[in-house]
Amino acid sequence: MAHTLLMPKATAVWLVDNTALTFDQIAEFCSLHPLEVKAIADGDAAHGIRGLDPVASGQLTREEIARGEADPNYRLKLQEPKVRVPEVKRKGPRYTPLSKRQDRPNAILWLVRYHPELKDAQIARLVGTTKTTIEQVRNRTHWNSANLTPMDPVTLGLCSQLDLDMEVQRAARNAPPPPPAGDTLLPAMETENLEVREPALEEEKELDAEAVFAKLSSLKSRRSDDEDEE
Repeated sequence: MAHTLLMPKATAVWLVDNTALTFDQIAEFCSLHPLEVKAIADGDAAHGIRGLDPVASGQLTREEIARGEADPNYRLKLQEPKVRVPEVKRKGPRYTPLSKRQDRPNAILWLVRYHPELKDAQIARLVGTTKTTIEQVRNRTHWNSANLTPMDPVTLGLCSQLDLDMEVQRAARNAPPPPPAGDTLLPAMETENLEVREPALEEEKELDAEAVFAKLSSLKSRRSDDEDEE
């Protein structure tokens, strides 16, 4: 499993305050949007979040930061952990920290809008919410519906990109096949009837022609008889 950055927003706060890295470099390393990093730098976001030193936590080296500061196009590489912690399979809904629970309705709105194939149970697993809240957001009956903005749950840190991709793939596998489009073959009964009708029409045409010739012949014979009598 690929190693992921711990506390990306707190790491972004530290990198903004302590390095000369560009917003794009910090955004890509921390899996955030560049505008969100700019908001952190301007003091409009991440209020109350204490910066996390990625060097002290062993996620980034000072040499890597120096490379990034020297080249704006350089993309920082996450340092591999020295100790591997086995992944624990999660049971039940995902736990969401108190600081992020206010973002869940925005994440639900994003999932409902951009991934309508997801079931409520899947959305609940991804963002750690309830079906009641999902229905309220979906039906625009949530108490804060007027102020909700669709936001990617991965960017918000509510779930990982891997979890989201897995749920989307699972929903795609369980989706019903699309209805057939374009021209289709006629039923067998209709084609059989067509085949039967065509010879009948030809026979009628032949009979009509014979009747016409017969009438002409009878008219000619009558005229000949009349001429003989005169």
